[in-house]
Amino acid sequence: MTKNTNVTVEGATTEGTARFADRFKPKPGQYRNVSDLTWSSIGIGTYLGNADDKTDADVTNAVRAAVNGGINVIDTAANYRRGRGEASIGRALKEIFEAGEAKRDELIICTKAGYLPTPPDAFKETYLGHDGIAESDLVGGNHCIHPSYIRDRISKSLDALGIDKIDVFYIHNPEAQLAHIERGEFDARLSAAFEALEQEADAGRIGCYGLATWRAFRASPGEKGYISIAGAKALAKRAAGEKADRFLCVQMPLSITMPEAIQRPTQWMGEATVPAVAAARILGLAVVGSGSIGQGKVPTMNESLVKWLGEDFPDDNQRALQFSRSASGLTTALVGMKQPDHVAANLEVQSRAPLSRAVFELMFRKTPV
Repeated sequence: MTKNTNVTVEGATTEGTARFADRFKPKPGQYRNVSDLTWSSIGIGTYLGNADDKTDADVTNAVRAAVNGGINVIDTAANYRRGRGEASIGRALKEIFEAGEAKRDELIICTKAGYLPTPPDAFKETYLGHDGIAESDLVGGNHCIHPSYIRDRISKSLDALGIDKIDVFYIHNPEAQLAHIERGEFDARLSAAFEALEQEADAGRIGCYGLATWRAFRASPGEKGYISIAGAKALAKRAAGEKADRFLCVQMPLSITMPEAIQRPTQWMGEATVPAVAAARILGLAVVGSGSIGQGKVPTMNESLVKWLGEDFPDDNQRALQFSRSASGLTTALVGMKQPDHVAANLEVQSRAPLSRAVFELMFRKTPV
């Protein structure tokens, strides 16, 4: 994801991420080679938790343990835990690099902007009237994708994370805009944001960009919050002009309780509709799954699912994670983790081979999910 940048700034590289995976003597499918990088099949998410010092320390320790256990995909957002998520990761990265536990070029660091990390009044005081940001650019009192805001959030994220380059920068839940503006205006706003992100990639401050969504890719065409992945890619190509665009990654929920991204055909590709994960892979995008264990609310699995997903796993959360990371076409399954036992349980899944594509698809046909 660094090959199209005009400025050399250290971030994740083909060689570095492959080196990281090689240290763990990987089994087939344990790491995935997508968009010139080697991604762990499980990534650490940092969404949930209190905005307090104890949770900060828990997240920092969990990120460090995850990296030492073989996970190199780290995901956060500007608004997670009122802005403390990025700072907690920044402390973990500092400790990891100082201890020589991993190098910067081995880790894929991802963050997002769109939702405000501060109250609306603070946003208005800081941004309204500056660099073209108007009252109408803030929708629902909590979401903004104006180019000037996106650029400033990238600067603040780089400072909080303590790095010079963000490997994947997402526009966070862009469908939030569609609850308040018409489709034509949305496309114009997304195009403007993409133009800014192409410039940020040229400057070497990000490696690539994408959309991190909740309902947008799983909704049906014509629904209010629906977004076409192919349509977004077309906007990115126009924003990039003559060079290759850097819209290279999408994120969406995918779990045993929310399988729509691989099951429901919502995305038009030519004359056919296909599920969102399939559409993204056809377009050459990395696909990151969120909510991989339903935020810890996994229902008790029936005997058939236990057999398919692994009778030797001690609990259904691990089986649910094995399901998500084995989904055909998925690059990485994110799971939030803070407590040492949760990190250890997720690392046990990461250390194993996922289900083969043939076995996963057979299980999906044979067993109700």
